[in-house]
Amino acid sequence: MLTVNKLEAGYGRMPVLRGVSMSIGDESVGLFGPNGAGKTTLIGAIMGLVKVRAGSIIFDGIELVGMKTHEIARAGIALVPQERELFPGMSVADNLELGAAYVPRAASDSGRLLEQVLALFPVLGERYRQLAGTMSGGQQRQVAIGRALMANPKLLILDEPSLGLQPSIVAEVFERLSELKTSVAVLVTEQNVRESLRAVDRGLVLENGSIVIEGSAAELAKNPHVERSYLGL
Repeated sequence: MLTVNKLEAGYGRMPVLRGVSMSIGDESVGLFGPNGAGKTTLIGAIMGLVKVRAGSIIFDGIELVGMKTHEIARAGIALVPQERELFPGMSVADNLELGAAYVPRAASDSGRLLEQVLALFPVLGERYRQLAGTMSGGQQRQVAIGRALMANPKLLILDEPSLGLQPSIVAEVFERLSELKTSVAVLVTEQNVRESLRAVDRGLVLENGSIVIEGSAAELAKNPHVERSYLGL
């Protein structure tokens, strides 16, 4: 579905990604690494937000390098950014509806998509008319994920979904991510490696702008470097 080949990208003259190659099929993949490793830069490059200096990004047979972000979204990739970026003065309902409004493949099927989102996140149905900005951090995260799913994506990208959430809410978010992987491909970046490995099929470790380890979730959980650097063992 998504193939990244020898990707180089950065900001100004500063290189961040150095020849990154990876692929994602119909599965859920965790992207791990320390702060500054290049995880968010890689997501930005995929979404057309960061300039690519070399390499290619192929999604569903389409070269994404050079495409605009809204074109990439319409091709079938949805992003849930770290900051959630909701419209706080609008209701949950309005925020969700916006997810499908400008994506042709979703707009005609928004009723069915909304039913799926409310089944996945029941609290959003309970607070359907509430202003998004008055909800808790965990609930806002669910609105953000729900809005992305309203675009009917083939690939859902989540950048640090547990950031700033209390532990009990983090567990709930990852439980929902585990459910999502049966219906949509998922790429998730996370500092919480332990919880992530319970929810994904496969993992990649990005350090200093390069992929240094990849394997199944079970393999990464037993990898000595991952244990030492990311699991605190």
